[in-house]
Amino acid sequence: MDALTPPKADDDTADQRSALVRRYGVDALPPAGPWNDVVAAMLDHRSVRGYKPDPVPPGTLETMIAAAQSAATSSNMQWWSAISISDPATKKELAEIAGNQKHIEQCPLYLAFVADMSRNERMSQAEQVTFENLPYLETFTVACIDAAMAAQNAVVAAESLGLRTVYIGAMRNDPAKVHALLGLPQKAFVVFGLCVGHADPAAKNEVKPRLPQSTVLHHERYDVAPEARDRPVYDVEMAKFSARNELQATTWTNRMLDRMGPIKAMNGRERLRATLARLGFEIR
Repeated sequence: MDALTPPKADDDTADQRSALVRRYGVDALPPAGPWNDVVAAMLDHRSVRGYKPDPVPPGTLETMIAAAQSAATSSNMQWWSAISISDPATKKELAEIAGNQKHIEQCPLYLAFVADMSRNERMSQAEQVTFENLPYLETFTVACIDAAMAAQNAVVAAESLGLRTVYIGAMRNDPAKVHALLGLPQKAFVVFGLCVGHADPAAKNEVKPRLPQSTVLHHERYDVAPEARDRPVYDVEMAKFSARNELQATTWTNRMLDRMGPIKAMNGRERLRATLARLGFEIR
């Protein structure tokens, strides 16, 4: 299907509507637009926290990394690396760091995405040129952005191959322990992990609703006005989702209050700045 041509076949139109309803609910549907298999696959993304033990097909890792390396990277500086982890003992320790998330142990392929400033520092040392830009917040931010963009390309590639994924931000619960466990050099930091594998059919892995586009998409200038209307609508969708998936925090509002209210919800990540300094990052 031409990516610039809106779907014409009745089946395609129905599939598009179904995908948009799953993502937004019936009360916040955006207008239907151009559609193809790539867009359909992206809207079908969901976080999967249960995996079959089956290995991924040979070459999957390399294909995912090729996709990841095809993501945009600021000035082609390529400030990221990935570590593939399959050793059960290592995955068990990482799962414990992440609050005993058992899917880290279950998945056949676990990737740690690294904001890696060490590689370019080694270049500066080899070439005997001081990289004056290295210790600044901008450079660290770019490294994290590069890692995130690369990882998302890898996710899209994996899902296009029939695999499922879930990001593990809880690697930041104890970055120093993760750093030591994976043998990272100074100025390298695991931004998040990624589980990859075949979804366990018994695991709940429904597409999660998102905020209405009118809240996140602004035209010409930022406009807060739609939020008062949109949040109650979204809370209704999230309440339905939570009931179907047996989640404790029923609405999005409740989820945000639980997640952002008490400092204990950060699970140690409130110490991240100090930990980064221990890992060799001088962020000015």
